[in-house]
Amino acid sequence: MPLLRRANSRTSEGLQALWPGGTTVTELRGDQLAGSLLGQALGDALGFVVESQPPEIARVYVQGWLRARRAGEWSHPEFPFGQYTDDTQLARELVSSFRDAGGWDPAVFSARLAQLFQEQRDVGAGEGTRSAAGRLIHGSSWKDSGTAAPYAGNGAAMRAGPLGLLLPDPLTMSRVAREQASITHRDPRCGAGAIAIARAVALAVQRGPISSHEFLEDVADSADGPDSSFAEAVRGIGPWLALSPADAARQLHRSGLDPRHVERWQGISAFVIPSVVWTLYSFLRSPEDYWETICTAIEVGGDTDSMAAMAGAISGARLGPAALPEDLVGRLNDRGEWGPAALTELARSCAAIVASH
Repeated sequence: MPLLRRANSRTSEGLQALWPGGTTVTELRGDQLAGSLLGQALGDALGFVVESQPPEIARVYVQGWLRARRAGEWSHPEFPFGQYTDDTQLARELVSSFRDAGGWDPAVFSARLAQLFQEQRDVGAGEGTRSAAGRLIHGSSWKDSGTAAPYAGNGAAMRAGPLGLLLPDPLTMSRVAREQASITHRDPRCGAGAIAIARAVALAVQRGPISSHEFLEDVADSADGPDSSFAEAVRGIGPWLALSPADAARQLHRSGLDPRHVERWQGISAFVIPSVVWTLYSFLRSPEDYWETICTAIEVGGDTDSMAAMAGAISGARLGPAALPEDLVGRLNDRGEWGPAALTELARSCAAIVASH
């Protein structure tokens, strides 16, 4: 059965229905959200090991460690393996704000974001997010805190995946994705990237095999409002899916989608368009294989933690926690806190809130 566009909108009554096998849709949504958060955290932790490294180093890591079943033996120079970065920290704070407010409230999320930075607990945040957090800490309204265009990093997109599950209505999801993006990133391309990742998560959990063409068309349509160039870039991914990651990366760079690659990055930069495009390519190359998706996201080099985090959020939502390597998931943490049990509990509590709406 092909993936159906806009098919994931459900009423609160529908969320109480039984899924085949006796599982309620609320329980299923909790499992999907837990899979997405854990999948993101693990991808983030795995990619963090070689963040900002050139493709040559990233490929050695993927081939000699990840594919050789030695993941976790190579750690980031400043943290033990399992530490995830601001990519997952901010997705977690977004979901926590949803729990605290009983739904989406930008002021509650902004307060949690500001507190994370005020307490200096962030790990590896980018310039745009850090600057916005500073403005929030010094009293700016969330409506005025975002870093202005043309700064267009992927900080708003990397945390947006859970919205695809927390907000079943696509129009509401798109509005909230843009709104939460504006708190740190005001460039419309950042809003488009956030919508693309959230919508990809929503589409990934639909039943049946994925049609890559319909998937990309749906994501492009969703992201088209904030920025048409983003939608064009998403639609251009289709022909690359037949290419190897190395050839697809060459096509991406030749396309001019990543000007920061030429300036200072080796691999794919933290600019929102190329990093989201590579994320979608990585997932669609192997939508039923979490590990392969993560390897593809990382082996190109560059902003490996963010791309693996976004790809992990999509793949983890589709495949669920059971598809993730248990031994590695068990090592996830944020400086010794917020491990897999806490993330799972957060996901399930938010699924109950979704059901009550």
